[in-house]
Amino acid sequence: MPPIHSQTATSTSSLNRRDFLLTAGALSALAMTPTFAADNKKWRVAVIGHTGHGNYGHGLDTVWLSVPESEIVGFADADHAGRDKQQKKLPGVPAFASYTEMLKELKPDIVAIGPRHITEHRDMMLAAAEAGARGIYSEKPFCRTPAEADEIIAACEKSGTLVSLAHRNRFHPVLPVVIQAIQDGLIGELLEVRSRGKEDQRGGCLDLWVLGSHDLDLALPITGKAVACSAVIQKENRPATRADLFDGDEGVGPILGDRLHARFELESGIPHYFDSIKNKGVREANFGVQFIGNKGIVDLRIDVEPLAHFVPGNPFRPTNESRPWIPITTAGVGKKEVSAEIGRNVANHVIPVRDLFDAITNKRPPLSNAETGRQVVDMIHAVYTSHVQDGARIELPLQNREHGLSPWLNS
Repeated sequence: MPPIHSQTATSTSSLNRRDFLLTAGALSALAMTPTFAADNKKWRVAVIGHTGHGNYGHGLDTVWLSVPESEIVGFADADHAGRDKQQKKLPGVPAFASYTEMLKELKPDIVAIGPRHITEHRDMMLAAAEAGARGIYSEKPFCRTPAEADEIIAACEKSGTLVSLAHRNRFHPVLPVVIQAIQDGLIGELLEVRSRGKEDQRGGCLDLWVLGSHDLDLALPITGKAVACSAVIQKENRPATRADLFDGDEGVGPILGDRLHARFELESGIPHYFDSIKNKGVREANFGVQFIGNKGIVDLRIDVEPLAHFVPGNPFRPTNESRPWIPITTAGVGKKEVSAEIGRNVANHVIPVRDLFDAITNKRPPLSNAETGRQVVDMIHAVYTSHVQDGARIELPLQNREHGLSPWLNS
């Protein structure tokens, strides 16, 4: 299968699977070993949040307190009450009402962009690049449109700023083991990839944005990038129409419908299906990615330990024998996990932020980066673009870099 493409400090270049395995294989060590800046000083971190508009994400403000090689030198929040509350979590850290003023004054090494709402992600990343930040660690999703992704990448390439996105599972040290096992034939020939969101009240387009972005990102190092998409968005049991448009939560912009069925064509020709139906989830059990082969399945459950399981046997052949779910750990298939800290250090972002430190130091792309983020944003908007064109096959990357629903929004 072909390599993925990732952002470097100065240009967009390829990160092949061998490099991915070597890089990701060091993550469990990075979880426990401090990674200092080149001058052995602490990494100076400025945190951006916005109370009431995505707040500080899933702990992007406090992870730095668990990483002794970093120090928080300031935080910004446009909400006055939010700043007061945040000050209790970060005692003694200077507070700012304006993140642009904070960045201009402090000139931090790292900027943490916390809001879950993506409305301001583009502006915050451009400000961080302009301030000369060496790295950005941002809550996902990346940004609102392919055009915004293009703009961020251009600015960061000019400033030499690396972007790492908080798709935490992409940094899990078991992922290289999974990749190697699939390449070695654990599941035989890979036939298809299937993923779903949580399928709660957000089912459909919002599920694709907020949770499907995890699925799509996590599959990339195994499958390679998508080259085309065909999709349908439904309102109940009929195709969603322009009349069904509404503004989605978390700053994702216009969305529609309550169920979604997308088929992505990958470089290898293998299909990756993403499906989401409102209120059809079983307490997060649906949320994950399955790699289906003719000799078994590898299943990844997002934010669950163990992350990976192997289900042996042809999944299409009836059998009277049980098909066990065999855990895959950093030690291998069916072996006991050697580190009890891995899950916690992935969940609390320690491994991802140390990957960013290491990426800056060694001039390589972070594992989840601006280029992979752009690919995911393109995939999401390809779903819209295909639906507007009655399920037509849409090639990737998209030619139209604006919103995929723009034909319905601008007429």
